[in-house]
Amino acid sequence: MKKNWLYIPILSMAFSPAIAQNKERPNIIIIYPDDLGYGDIGITGHPDIKTPNLDRMALDGMRFTNYYSASPASSASRYSLLTGRYPIRSGFRWVLNPDSEKGIHPTELTLAEMLKKQGYTTAIYGKWHLGSTKKEYLPLQNGFDEYIGFPYSNDMIPPKYPDIALMCGNDTLEVNPDQSKLTVLYTEKTVSFIKKHRKEKFFIYVPYAMPHTPLHPGKNFIGKSKRGAYGDAVEEIDWGVGEILQALKEEGLDENTIVWFMSDNGPWLLQKEAGGSAGLFRDGKGSTWEGGMRVPCFVQWPKHIQSEINENIVNAMDVYATCIKLADGDIPTDRVVDGQNITSYLTKNNKVKEKEDVPFFYYGIDNQLMAVRKNSWKLHVKTYSQLGFDYFPEKQILLFNLYNDPSEKYDLSDKYPDIVKELTQLIEKQNKADRAEGSFFDKK
Repeated sequence: MKKNWLYIPILSMAFSPAIAQNKERPNIIIIYPDDLGYGDIGITGHPDIKTPNLDRMALDGMRFTNYYSASPASSASRYSLLTGRYPIRSGFRWVLNPDSEKGIHPTELTLAEMLKKQGYTTAIYGKWHLGSTKKEYLPLQNGFDEYIGFPYSNDMIPPKYPDIALMCGNDTLEVNPDQSKLTVLYTEKTVSFIKKHRKEKFFIYVPYAMPHTPLHPGKNFIGKSKRGAYGDAVEEIDWGVGEILQALKEEGLDENTIVWFMSDNGPWLLQKEAGGSAGLFRDGKGSTWEGGMRVPCFVQWPKHIQSEINENIVNAMDVYATCIKLADGDIPTDRVVDGQNITSYLTKNNKVKEKEDVPFFYYGIDNQLMAVRKNSWKLHVKTYSQLGFDYFPEKQILLFNLYNDPSEKYDLSDKYPDIVKELTQLIEKQNKADRAEGSFFDKK
């Protein structure tokens, strides 16, 4: 008899918190859809995709309008979110396949591991994509107590790839499952975890499989959106966000839980109507143009975060550092951590140190350093588009003022040679530091 995997109990690793619980520390939830573009949500400009829960989350909490994923590709972006480190430090390619021999190195300190040290119970429901060939690369060996999901992208399926496993911990629940049940599954498991651990401190990571293709919206959402299957999938994710927020409220945990929502990278434009939109930004997934890495980011924490639009430059690695500090932990000092604590943006506590004004580096195809942003200025030294477009065929070095030109239409490199020189030197210095640092795979 075939198992109903939707209701199989989750296996959990035993863990005894080593520290006393501090009731002032928040629970932490990160909701992380796959390939959602900046322009695919109502509040960020889509006219036909209905996202009332996300819109309300953005209006009631903080909306970061200059938030960046650390990479325009899946594995690399997830690595950076969970380690606080630029993707070049991972030691593996920017996208892992089922036959990839590498994954997240055991020496890395994931956000889940850092929060477990602070007494948090941890779970992941959704796409992992940080290594699939060895047990040591899977979530339970990297700080998570519970795991249900795919080890890699939902399109890495037969006939091109072997059967895909829906995993529970280190075990397989089912191969090639009905993907139309995934968003409901991950949402219900998240809600169940909240209720089960309501008296503990918890961290839940919810990397939804969609709207990455193939699109499989649930039966209650098929045909509901004017935007087709893509819109259906996004609206189902919005429903899932609403269910999670409602569960927190019902359990009396909403005021002591910080919820982050952001995409892993920009929209997959190669998929045409099955892909999303970057709004006013150029290009999408795979590129270091703004459309590839500048994505929606909303943060809700009632009674702590006021309704606000924040225009500061922040990135996924900052989320790592910030969550550790919110949990009263210490950011690792035995390795390079590129993220910074942005708690000062989230609270009115004057004792919190302000984020330093540092440049943001754009790592693109195969984790190459291709661009840098400092304040309003962005310099490209290399460009790439999955669409095959060379937008400025006569130029290699490109300079844009993103405040005046967020769509990167008007190259100013000839007009501001001093800024080009300054930003070029930043890239050269960063490249040199990257080569010197290497990855844990380089160290014996």
